[in-house]
Amino acid sequence: MFADIIIDVTSGKLDRIFQYRIPEALQEKVKIGSRVQIPFGKGNHEISGYVVDITDKTDYEPTKIKDIAGILEKDIALEGKMVALAAWMKEHYGGTFVAALKTVMPIKKRENNKEEKSASLAVSREEAVAKLEHLLLYKNQKARVRALAALLDHERLSFKTLKDAYQVTPSVLKALADQGLVKIETKRVFRLPQMSGEEGSDEALTSEQQKALDIFLEDYRRGEQKSYLIHGITGSGKTRLYLEMIEEVVKEGSQAIMLIPEIALTYQTVRRFYSRFGERLAIINSRLSLGERFDQMERVKNGEVDVMIGPRSALFTPFEKLGLIVIDEEHESSYKSEQMPRYHAREVARQIAETEGAALVLGSATPSLEAYHACETGKYTLLKLPNRATKGLLPEVRIVDMKAELKEGNRSILSEDLQEQIRERLARKEQTMLFINRRGYAGFVSCRECGFVYKCPHCDVSLAAHKNNRLVCHYCGYETQNQSLCPECGSKYIGGFKAGTQQIEELLKKEYPEARVLRMDRDTTREKGAFEKILKSFGEGEADILIGTQMIVKGHDYPNVTLVGILAADMSLYGNDYRSSERTFQLLTQAAGRAGRGEKKGEVIIQTYTPEHFSIQLAANHDYEEFYQREYAFREMMGYPPAEHLLAILLSSPEEELLERGAKYLKDFTKLLNKENLYGIIGPATPYVAKIKDVYRRVIYIKSEEYQALIHAKDKIEAYTSINRGYNKIYIQFDFDPAQGI
Repeated sequence: MFADIIIDVTSGKLDRIFQYRIPEALQEKVKIGSRVQIPFGKGNHEISGYVVDITDKTDYEPTKIKDIAGILEKDIALEGKMVALAAWMKEHYGGTFVAALKTVMPIKKRENNKEEKSASLAVSREEAVAKLEHLLLYKNQKARVRALAALLDHERLSFKTLKDAYQVTPSVLKALADQGLVKIETKRVFRLPQMSGEEGSDEALTSEQQKALDIFLEDYRRGEQKSYLIHGITGSGKTRLYLEMIEEVVKEGSQAIMLIPEIALTYQTVRRFYSRFGERLAIINSRLSLGERFDQMERVKNGEVDVMIGPRSALFTPFEKLGLIVIDEEHESSYKSEQMPRYHAREVARQIAETEGAALVLGSATPSLEAYHACETGKYTLLKLPNRATKGLLPEVRIVDMKAELKEGNRSILSEDLQEQIRERLARKEQTMLFINRRGYAGFVSCRECGFVYKCPHCDVSLAAHKNNRLVCHYCGYETQNQSLCPECGSKYIGGFKAGTQQIEELLKKEYPEARVLRMDRDTTREKGAFEKILKSFGEGEADILIGTQMIVKGHDYPNVTLVGILAADMSLYGNDYRSSERTFQLLTQAAGRAGRGEKKGEVIIQTYTPEHFSIQLAANHDYEEFYQREYAFREMMGYPPAEHLLAILLSSPEEELLERGAKYLKDFTKLLNKENLYGIIGPATPYVAKIKDVYRRVIYIKSEEYQALIHAKDKIEAYTSINRGYNKIYIQFDFDPAQGI
């Protein structure tokens, strides 16, 4: 048997794997992830490496392959765990081992340590005073006089303080050190992102929060680290419950990871956690500099951190004694990677928790169907928070039919009702949030007169408009011609939705010149710290209206917001993938939850062209249970996740003819694999984006009740394409249970 071994995991040279023979004495001990000692190079000096694969085949002359020298049983480093996790991810999500390894161990160029120099007296105060009096006799010794006087007043001062406050340069301090008068020390300092705390609630937990905490702690202290789903309505105090759970785990000597879906959520969440955990908290996100990120991980390795907060990449924090993983807003699609390997943080977190003996807690007001189904099948324990922690009521929600507004002559983006409610809030000095639902938008075509939407007759998803005036289904390839008049009612008001946040901002400034308006979207949040600046400004009452896309509707808590307007609720409803109804329900429920979180009553206005759709009606009624039952029945009927599993095989190539041929052969090969009829095959079809930078794309879907059957198909396809030269110019990616339409 032979082992593929990767070495020097800290240097970034991950694209080179070396092969060694496994001696007979070690065959039972060497496993994927094992840390081993190997002879390396011409001198055969021994170094350590990690086993990434075990095989009975070799590409080299067997007599030239060296033996593994030994296994480092007493030195199982954190990297070994990460290698084993990468192997699991490669098996479950496809792609190369190197891609999986770079995901779990994001090797980057080592950043230089940041150092801070300081100075203190190296002699007694008496000697320093005597030297100071001597220097005062000379006119050209003023800088040395200032330095000694400052160090007599302060025990220790940094070089920066001495330079800024006393105009003392490093050369002056070095001269004093050379004379033996001053001692210079160099200390490493960590680059930390600017954080500040906010006062947490001193109020006792609600009975519902306490019950959930008790169930969790009872299991945890018994050594039963389970998986939990906290289903709590908006404002029910899920974050407070996470804080209590994490604090208890930390008290028992373990560490915790808290995942949040997007950087926009960090502002308020991090402030609350920083108040509780202070310097024992670390944060990581894409807005940090390379130096800041490097230092955060160094602090973890040094044992200076108990809690890590961040997006899905924080999942791979190298804690030595991980006790708890929390995934807030677990329904968010940003937890699914769009790069190979296309993993889902929820599933990888479960694997890490099982391996580490840690608990896993998911939380959401609108859980994903996958998580709620896992509760029904006994994989997760369901913990419910059905009431707001403040005892406040959920907001009153009204649905406005924009077709009726059009008939009455109102062609504005804002309904008459919403315009009137905004005026009332301005008069009462209360705040308004306007959410424009552009998520999942993929060029669907709808009629503003009757609400008609072009849908695929075979897949029950909306058809997407292409430039050639064709409407296409991206699951099965069905096509039809786009029309200038609605085929249902003959109206000319048929097309896509064009308005964005900027147009709405201009409209508001024109209609309400006295209003202070803030806009939060990609354009206004490009700069570092822009999220926090906008949210802080709105939270402190410096604006009356906040307009934004989905980034404004999650997790933010502003007591003075009493009105939420949801514009174009249909936008996500007709995205061209099977999760459209679920995504719409989640967005509308989350957006509605921003209103009335304080003592004042909240109101929500949902504007839509399809007011009768069940996801909109049930979101208005805050009825998750009924939504889950109806949506799951649809998924079961159509064979979509979580009722069945779906594997998307995405093929891309700059040669269109080669791609068409390769996709056809791959489908034929997949049919041959399916002798026992374990799965259904759809496609090849054209994705929504058929070509990117002159690279053509096609997709094949495989459906099966058994996830393992899809893994088996993936393994066979990888083997088939690796030995078939025709696929050398075709790039293939696998996406299990895709979070969005491809």
